[in-house]
Amino acid sequence: MKYNSNEIEAKWQKYWAENQTFKAENNSDKPKYYVLDMFPYPSGAGLHVGHPLGYIASDIYARYKRHKGFNVLHPQGYDSFGLPAEQYAIQTGQHPAITTEANIKTYRRQLDQIGFSFDWSREVRTSNPKYYKWTQWIFIQLFNSWYNNDSDKAEDITELIKLFSSEGNEEVYAVCDDNTPSFTAEEWNGFSSEEQQQILLNYRLTYLAETEVNWCPALGTVLANDEILNGVSERGGHPVVRKKMTQWSMRISAYAERLLQGLETIDWTDSLKESQRNWIGKSVGASVTFKVIGHDAVIDVFTTRPDTIFGVSFMTLAPEHELVSTITTPKHKAEVEAYIEATAKRSERDRMADVKTISGAFTGAYVKHPFTKEPIPIWIGDYVLASYGTGAVMSVPCGDQRDYDFAKYFNIPIPNIFESVDISKEAFADKDNTIITNSDFINGMNYKKATKRVIYELEQLGQGEGKTNYRLRDAVFSRQRYWGEPFPVYYVNGMPQMIDAKQLPITLPEVEKYLPTQTGEPPLGNAKIWAWCTETNKVVENDKIDNETVFPLELNTMPGWAGSSQYFNRYMDPQNDEEIFSQEAINYWQQVDLYIGGSEHATGHLLYSRFWQKFMFDKGLVPFDEYAKKLINQGMILGTSAFVYREEGENKFLSKGIIEGKKVQPIHADVSFVNASDELDIEAFKNWRPEFKDAEFVLEGDVYKVGRDVEKMSKSKYNVVNPDEICHQYGADSLRLYEMFLGPLEQYKPWNTAGITGVHSFLKKLWKLYFDDNGLKVNDAEPTKDNLKTLHKTIKKVEEDIENFSFNTSVSTFMIATNELTAQKCTSKDILQPLMVLISPYAPHIAEELWSALGNEGSISTVDFPKFEASHLVESSKEYPISFNGKMRFKLELPLNMSKEDIEKAVLEHEKTKAQLQGREPKKVIIVPGKIVNVVG
Repeated sequence: MKYNSNEIEAKWQKYWAENQTFKAENNSDKPKYYVLDMFPYPSGAGLHVGHPLGYIASDIYARYKRHKGFNVLHPQGYDSFGLPAEQYAIQTGQHPAITTEANIKTYRRQLDQIGFSFDWSREVRTSNPKYYKWTQWIFIQLFNSWYNNDSDKAEDITELIKLFSSEGNEEVYAVCDDNTPSFTAEEWNGFSSEEQQQILLNYRLTYLAETEVNWCPALGTVLANDEILNGVSERGGHPVVRKKMTQWSMRISAYAERLLQGLETIDWTDSLKESQRNWIGKSVGASVTFKVIGHDAVIDVFTTRPDTIFGVSFMTLAPEHELVSTITTPKHKAEVEAYIEATAKRSERDRMADVKTISGAFTGAYVKHPFTKEPIPIWIGDYVLASYGTGAVMSVPCGDQRDYDFAKYFNIPIPNIFESVDISKEAFADKDNTIITNSDFINGMNYKKATKRVIYELEQLGQGEGKTNYRLRDAVFSRQRYWGEPFPVYYVNGMPQMIDAKQLPITLPEVEKYLPTQTGEPPLGNAKIWAWCTETNKVVENDKIDNETVFPLELNTMPGWAGSSQYFNRYMDPQNDEEIFSQEAINYWQQVDLYIGGSEHATGHLLYSRFWQKFMFDKGLVPFDEYAKKLINQGMILGTSAFVYREEGENKFLSKGIIEGKKVQPIHADVSFVNASDELDIEAFKNWRPEFKDAEFVLEGDVYKVGRDVEKMSKSKYNVVNPDEICHQYGADSLRLYEMFLGPLEQYKPWNTAGITGVHSFLKKLWKLYFDDNGLKVNDAEPTKDNLKTLHKTIKKVEEDIENFSFNTSVSTFMIATNELTAQKCTSKDILQPLMVLISPYAPHIAEELWSALGNEGSISTVDFPKFEASHLVESSKEYPISFNGKMRFKLELPLNMSKEDIEKAVLEHEKTKAQLQGREPKKVIIVPGKIVNVVG
């Protein structure tokens, strides 16, 4: 009976689906374990072999935990709102929901064929109104909350209103906008409703404000920083500019310190934690206020080096700083405006990363130094960001290299305030070895003493104070797209109002076009039925807006990270229509025990989701303020790209071996056109794209050889390998084993389809342990000591490997065990049955089939994991090499606990010893117990 992977895998996938084998219960006598994958965006291209890497690892662990007696929650769903489906809708007119549904079907088929043990009864889709109802609900909770610094948590906005009504805001210790005015209780109570609402927006955890954003005109939307690469949009490569827009924002900055401290309580990878620490960017220093000469204005700066305040020789503002247009003199206006326009075309990340380009413009304005009262020139420079700190820096060129380079470039003075330090070639930034000079009252002081004294003197002047600052900015939460969660917001006299939670979900309206309107409004502006009637609590036609009972609805939609910020909790109770999840469900599952996903989400999803979790903890909705105990970042399976070489200026392609010394342009070729010998199918390549149809090919001999390079597997690089083909040819179990066998989970490793044949051969050899041409050959034979030794060392190694997520070495262990048992001619059911349980998490289909063939009922998936017995690895005897005058002549197995005297007696009485000695008496017998016997004759 031969191993037929396709038949076996189809059979057991059908069985699992029909019997809901992997369905988890929300209550069980078993201990719980929650294994989570980052749910995928269902793209039109479907999965390639790089995508399942993390899923296979999490599936092995989920299956292992079931074998260890746990009630395992291992759900899956789809992050199904996204720009690609919307772009396709713009091009074709097809509704994104139709595109998304078709893509999900492809993903589901591919995921099922790889044999994942997902509990599909808990599937969520972020674009399903039943799901995004709760995303909208959380938005409303955030809107109706403020952050109380005294209690260090979010509280209901009604409590803040009570405080304002009774005592005003001067004694309220809350997180709020910097420009929030002070007022008494009497003044508050005298404000109009609109005035009160406007003030409350300064405190709410989600709020409407004018914000500097990354605007992509080609896509017609705002992009997050992590959606921009090298100054252009990640999708499509379109230019991105900075501009101010009224946007919804999330006050994540209120949670900066808790987000930082929370990292100490979770078992996440060190590199990911460090990324979040850097993104949050805590720094301790001082706030300093500089008064602008000739204007009723001040510039506040934050500095970590207040000890260097006497070294300030110029101020640098971000080009977007709100004061720039006000303070710039007529003489410098044209230069400043041109510089601002040029800077708007660069993303913040691009500006931060570019340390070589020096640029700026002088405004013609000055501030007064708080101590010396000397005028200090105000410049603008793109190395200062409006979104970080106050958008202004006091520039100390002797102590900061960027300031130094800027000053050198623009011939600005560089006063030296460091004792016995040469700054003729570079700035001096070693604060621990600093002694201050040329600095009035702090001369002779070190960094710590000088910092303390400067802060004290600034406070005496009323021009500064000690302060802790965070780089973390509030997160823009609006997108000018159609395919996203609608906001549950309507506007009365321009002020946002929340739709009653009982009326949720507010679903996306139908639109004729998915582009922005002709007047520049987001795509929802094209909807004819998109207004809110407060009498009927329903969405009605726009032409009924009267601003009395019918009001305009919000036209923006939520960003991609909205739906992924709480999906892990929704999986616990996904069918609940009455509440986001029951307390019974959340208190049973509590937290994700193991989360596996990519490190590219470190400062996006993984930060925002922690913020939402902490907010939900403050509101008493969840039992823990961190949602994932352990997180592992899987590496990446890389593709082996193929390149053809077009001669510059010609429609001619040169084979790899003849390009040396020629000017050529490497072009990606689809890897499906290339064989194992790197030879290109020229006709297939010509027919691939019209511009190549008439191309000339210069060959090596009679073949065209491509170049190869290992890079990210991507549709745009034409190096994608489809798992459908691998599963069809080799089987899903081979794919699963091979992806693990490639190397440690966290590492990057190249894919090589030829390598999978070795793993497939192993599975066929494993099959032959159980079946031969006559059928099943497993029997009730008593296992030998060698059989038991092989089994138990395999149990020990596999369990250690899984617990340590060293899945690649387990695959090697299975191969070694199969080779040993084959050599031992093992047919014992006592050995081969538990072996199947060991292999089951990795290759579940073949394990199920062989388990069933051995006469077992049901699925192998919850069978107890074999117990390791150390006694089977303890050697009770030793095969001694018996030497005569140093030459080994034969081997003799003796008990390890035998005394020297008994060993000598047994050796001398052996027939082979007598033959060697031929009647002679040995001079002596050297015995090293457990090692050797040497007869000296």
